[in-house]
Amino acid sequence: MLKYELIPEQLLYEGSITQKNLFAPTVCADEIVLLTHDKNYLDKLKQQTLSAKEQRHIGFPQSPALTERELIITQGSIDCCHLAFENGIAMNVAGGTHHAFADRGEGFCLLNDFATAANYLLHQKLAKQILIVDLDVHQGNGTAKLFEQNNSVFTFSMHGAHNYPFHKETSDLDIGLKDGTDDGIYLPLLQNTLDMLLEKVKPDFVFYLSGVDILETDKFGKLKVTMQGCKQRDEIVFSKLQQHQIPCTVAMGGGYSPDVRTIVEAHCNTFRLAKDIYGLN
Repeated sequence: MLKYELIPEQLLYEGSITQKNLFAPTVCADEIVLLTHDKNYLDKLKQQTLSAKEQRHIGFPQSPALTERELIITQGSIDCCHLAFENGIAMNVAGGTHHAFADRGEGFCLLNDFATAANYLLHQKLAKQILIVDLDVHQGNGTAKLFEQNNSVFTFSMHGAHNYPFHKETSDLDIGLKDGTDDGIYLPLLQNTLDMLLEKVKPDFVFYLSGVDILETDKFGKLKVTMQGCKQRDEIVFSKLQQHQIPCTVAMGGGYSPDVRTIVEAHCNTFRLAKDIYGLN
């Protein structure tokens, strides 16, 4: 949890961003959340009536502060969409809560921020064809399930094949990676897949989940991607989207290296690259 404070502090300290680059979202309105999530489930979150079993699946004990935090994160991804239309890209320091389903949460995710933001864009007719690029080491199972019947949102997840969740849902495209996958396999595979998807899907908006749990130092990731390889991953995604002039909202996703400085550095690289590739001030 500490990384959510340390990432902006580091970026401000080193001068990669200034206060004018930061925005603070409010709580997401119920009517927007309900474009994606069931009313009964949202009521449970707000009224603190989740069962003990439901709380275990989420991984957090319920609290009003936790629900508020998740609603703010969700609105943050929506706000990012508007800013991405203006600037080409916008980043949520948190977010990427891709294990949340319509009627339940799991894997430390209460609400699915990308799914809610994607449905908001479609509902407001701000986008017609959306691509979700999920490069967290864990499959975006909630996102896959939420959009399995929606042809306007293409879900792509490249993740550890033998990692959580152990029951995978079916994304529009799933690439399950073997344990020990390194830079030499990961990066060309991503590059070729992204080229194919941009040609096939022709998205007018992209959501990118940039989890750093692909790192070889990660406690749970099981892959062997280096810090430089993780940085090159972000560069591949941003360069292609910028070349195609497709606006993009980014969320941080997971990262569980033992040294929090490793996690913060990997996430900060994502911000630094976005600034450089998009020429942001």
